[in-house]
Amino acid sequence: MKTIRQIADEIGVSKQAVFKKIKREPLSTSLQGLTATVDGRLMVEVDGEKLIKQAFSENAPSTTDNRLTGAVDGLVDAPSTKNDEKTVAVDGVISVLQATIDTLQGQLEMKDRQIEQQAQTITRLTDALAAAQQTAAAAQALHAGTIQQQLLTGETGAEQQGREPEQKRSWFSRLFRG
Repeated sequence: MKTIRQIADEIGVSKQAVFKKIKREPLSTSLQGLTATVDGRLMVEVDGEKLIKQAFSENAPSTTDNRLTGAVDGLVDAPSTKNDEKTVAVDGVISVLQATIDTLQGQLEMKDRQIEQQAQTITRLTDALAAAQQTAAAAQALHAGTIQQQLLTGETGAEQQGREPEQKRSWFSRLFRG
């Protein structure tokens, strides 16, 4: 008879892996009557030892992955389940953050378009202002030219006002007043 530790050392796996394998079906029913507890240790008969070694030889690749996946012979430890839950939670956070990034990028593109439209509006208004200033300058120059022309011809505003009443006299007043 051998202990679980001795069998585990011969196979090259941990004592926990052997215990887990023994507790699973169909090995647990096959080992009934082939195990005994002596001084608080589980002892396995030679036939039981062969069954355990045979069970491990069938699943040899999974025992080599024990350190990487946290699984022993297809069984998943509780920390691995917690890791899966954490992974799902992290994936959820990542998807929320990605959605937020997509939304912000869309808003940024919209703001860029608004800025471009405002820049075009500013350009148009600047051109219109320049044209209005040129028109105002031309009108001012024309008005100055008209005033200068009047000064050169000698006509002032008073002279023009003085003539107007004479032209507006009626024929009756011209006849009697001379």
